[in-house]
Amino acid sequence: MNLKTLAMAGALGMAACAAQAEVKVGMITTLSGGGAGLGIDVRDGFMLALEQSGRTDIEVIIEDDQRKPDIAVQLADKMIQSDKVDVMTGIIWSNLAMAVVPGAVAQGKFYLSPNAGPSALAGKGCHPNYFNVAWQNDNLHEAAGAYATDINSTNTFVLAPNYPAGQDAVTGFKRTFRGNVVGEVYTQLGQTDYAAEIARIRSSVADTVFFFLPGGMGISFLKQYADSGVKKPLIGPAFSFDQGILQAVGDAALGVKNTSQWNKDIDNPTNAAFVASFQEKYGRLPSLYASQGFDTANLLISAVESADVNDPDAFRAALEAADFKSTRGDFAFGNNHHPIQNIYVREVIKEGDVYTNKIVGTALENHADAYAPECRM
Repeated sequence: MNLKTLAMAGALGMAACAAQAEVKVGMITTLSGGGAGLGIDVRDGFMLALEQSGRTDIEVIIEDDQRKPDIAVQLADKMIQSDKVDVMTGIIWSNLAMAVVPGAVAQGKFYLSPNAGPSALAGKGCHPNYFNVAWQNDNLHEAAGAYATDINSTNTFVLAPNYPAGQDAVTGFKRTFRGNVVGEVYTQLGQTDYAAEIARIRSSVADTVFFFLPGGMGISFLKQYADSGVKKPLIGPAFSFDQGILQAVGDAALGVKNTSQWNKDIDNPTNAAFVASFQEKYGRLPSLYASQGFDTANLLISAVESADVNDPDAFRAALEAADFKSTRGDFAFGNNHHPIQNIYVREVIKEGDVYTNKIVGTALENHADAYAPECRM
């Protein structure tokens, strides 16, 4: 399905100015299928920031990768060779990022990741033109491991899908968890039936369960886990407890602790304005992914305001400066162009008829990823 959209930041009539755009952005993201909600939120957050900026010199071409690496590669080739984009963004899934990002930056394009942060791009595979505005994949899982340790969990069962982000999730959790991992299971990407895995959890000696199952996978697991009657407490990263997922899961998620670098109650003016304006424009609370799309666009805008994209060194320096107001508060990149940031513990609550999260603690402060020392930029 072709969802190509030419959108200009500004008021009505933006499309008429597209030919005059000075910076062309190619956004490849997931807009159909099981992971569509994530890509839609990244897109909507990104476009909201452009609209609020009032700029008319940034053109965005949006395409649906259908969560398929081959489609993503085809779209990237088209954007680079035919559309002549300057900057690329949008990919949700790490396996798609690994298929697209290395080739894009090798051809001189800048890539700003609003989500996927595979370890292979953070360490030895880092690149001067690659910036991650969200996290390195291990980060939220490292926070979950630290939290599990803080609550004195001694035995845990871990569950994640078998793809780069899933492998990074387990690696990150085990890096900071000080107890015993008594079960470690990698599921199929896109799996919806977790009866066998839940049976293994039930029979294990685990006192907690750490799981990373984003999108529809998380919805299926949480519902089935609640129905199973297993009472071992769940701990996970924000990906399985975000706004879209929570509404689908309902009461089964209440009280579960999860880790995130963002939440709607982070107390700063930028975040408060973002939450209010997103809800007003789209009629729903923003998700973690929406906040990342919003921050990614504002990073880009800050660079466009101070440097010419046709001067790669100057534009790169402008991106590295990260001179923008983030929904997370202070924002800074490490040497490998990944964020150094606080990661919080959230609890699932219900506000009226809406399931959401509130921050209940900080798991890691000013946290950098474990792969940065391997980056030799």
